[in-house]
Amino acid sequence: MDRQAIEKTAGHLRPLMPTPPEIGLILGSGLGVLADEIEEAVRIPYEDIPGFPVSTVEGHAGRLVYGRLEGATVVAMQGRFHYYEGYSLQEVTFPVRVMKALGVRELIVTNAAGGINERFQPGDFMIISDHINLLGTNPLIGPNDPELGPRFPDMTEAYSRRLRELAKETAARLGVRVHEGVYVANTGPSYETPAEIRMIRTLGGDAVGMSTVPEVIVARHGGIEVLGISCISNMAAGMSDAPLHHDEVVETAERVKTDFLRFVKAIVAEMAKSKRKR
Repeated sequence: MDRQAIEKTAGHLRPLMPTPPEIGLILGSGLGVLADEIEEAVRIPYEDIPGFPVSTVEGHAGRLVYGRLEGATVVAMQGRFHYYEGYSLQEVTFPVRVMKALGVRELIVTNAAGGINERFQPGDFMIISDHINLLGTNPLIGPNDPELGPRFPDMTEAYSRRLRELAKETAARLGVRVHEGVYVANTGPSYETPAEIRMIRTLGGDAVGMSTVPEVIVARHGGIEVLGISCISNMAAGMSDAPLHHDEVVETAERVKTDFLRFVKAIVAEMAKSKRKR
């Protein structure tokens, strides 16, 4: 990744962000409503940001939102980019590089995912404990700039144990139903076949989607601490007789948005409180 391109974009955004953001948020399909809760908000369409791709998927508003949320200074992607849209993984993850350059040290990444674990129900939340990359590629392929991160970054704790515990404690306090499990990333845009879902279950996957893993790899490469949360929007192929449709993803996100908002806002509040103590 070209450091000059990262700095050019960060330099464009810094005058709009007088206080460096502490926490980054990547909001997946139907979950961008959280960005509407940000106070003193500066909203910047992706097309107005040098070097940014443009989001093309329904349920993704396509703008960067900066401001205050629950006592923390945050920057949120209201909609993300996907490999299946035709972007390279370097383009997909470019905003994470920019977030790091702006000052982000903790990242909450969310997505809508298909449930594979039979204990899950549509509308549940899953705290991501680990992931399996079935994209067939990696955003770090190519020359490595040691100023951005190490050539061979460790992924033993891709998803912060500290933040996972904080999220579980927050869910228990709020009475929000959560699970913990392994997220599996496929390229899409076609949904998986029932045979592929049986394979993923055998591999140890609990939920499946088409995002998140590239952003998490790049965040960890840059030393950003990550919390991942999946909204189980539907059961994966073969788990029920119903065909899969993106409308169901958006409808489920709409149905659970109240719980999603109070859950993630409470996590941000605890992260801000924890940062003040440290």
